[in-house]
Amino acid sequence: MAFSPLVDELVESLRCLPGVGQKTAQRMAFHLLERGRTGGVRLSDALRKAMDGVRRCESCQNFADTERCGICERPERHNGTLCVVESPSDLLAIEQAGDYRGAYFVLMGHLSPIDGVGPEEIGIERLIRRVRDESISELILATNPTVEGEATAHYISDRLDGSNVLITRLAHGIPVGGELGYVDGFTLTHAFRGRKPLSD
Repeated sequence: MAFSPLVDELVESLRCLPGVGQKTAQRMAFHLLERGRTGGVRLSDALRKAMDGVRRCESCQNFADTERCGICERPERHNGTLCVVESPSDLLAIEQAGDYRGAYFVLMGHLSPIDGVGPEEIGIERLIRRVRDESISELILATNPTVEGEATAHYISDRLDGSNVLITRLAHGIPVGGELGYVDGFTLTHAFRGRKPLSD
């Protein structure tokens, strides 16, 4: 059953969000129209402002509403360490953990030749230039432990082969609180390869 064209357009527009199908989009639209019109207007205004004003940081490619993001603006973050992540959500997860104090480079994706995503599309040339221009001493490859993430990390490492940059990879293994009987073979293999001495 079709509603008015405006309602149908609202439902279809909400479906652009990840994980939102027809039914979920209808529930969201009906909620906004029935009980959340003030919130809907605020959401609409915030979306318009974000779509018009958010860009990529000229230094790290993270989301920003100025030329350089807040992290890149802080001099103490430029300590010779650069962490490469696939997305702004990965950067946010590392920041929320609170232990890393260096700079970032956000790829906005990973290499995927089958999808037409090559080095140019994710800014690898910009990354290589930044590593050389800023005298980076350690490059942390924090791409996801997927086939594409691993391929991206290896490609970046190969491009910097012969440089004086220490290239490291985030450790993969058993999560804290996990039980061996429930861990998949791929994760166990990485855990064994990445084992280290037990320190006091």
